[in-house]
Amino acid sequence: MPKLRSALEDAGFEDVATYVQSGNVVLSSGDSAAKVARAVEQLIKKEFGVEIPVVVRTRAQLARVVRRNPLGRVANDPKRYQVSFLEKQPSAAVVRKLEGLAAPSERIAAHGRELYAWHPEGVARSKLWAALAGKGLGVTATARNWTTVTKLLELADR
Repeated sequence: MPKLRSALEDAGFEDVATYVQSGNVVLSSGDSAAKVARAVEQLIKKEFGVEIPVVVRTRAQLARVVRRNPLGRVANDPKRYQVSFLEKQPSAAVVRKLEGLAAPSERIAAHGRELYAWHPEGVARSKLWAALAGKGLGVTATARNWTTVTKLLELADR
C-alpha cells in the first residue's frame, strides 16, 4: 500500500490515504469518478503489472451509502454486513437471483449501484456471498464490510 500511495501521489492525486491491505484508497481529484477509475487502472497496470478493475465513489456518494444503511436495524455485526459497490446498476433479474440465493437469516437490499448484504452466520458457506463475490453479477464490483465502509468515509472527511 505505501508503493500504491506513492504512485498515486506521483501521478498528481492529492490527499492520498490508504486503509488496510485490500486496495482501499481515498484521494482528491478534480476529475470525474469514471476518469479517476480509468487513470488508477492504468497506473496500477503500468506500475505494478496488474490489470484490475477499479470502482470509485465520490465522498458524497459514499456518505449517501452510509446514511442509507437499509439493513442497519438487523445488521448488528459490522464484519458480517457487506456493501458491494458496482460499476453500474444490476439488472432486476440479477437482484431477484441474489434474493433467491439468500439463506433465511440473510438479507439483501439493492439501491442503485450498491448491494447491501447481511450475513449473520458469516460468508463461508453463504450462497449469496458466493454470488456477490463471483463474476455472476454481470458488472465490475468490489465488496467491503461495514467497518471498512465507515472508515473510508471517515478518511474522506479529513
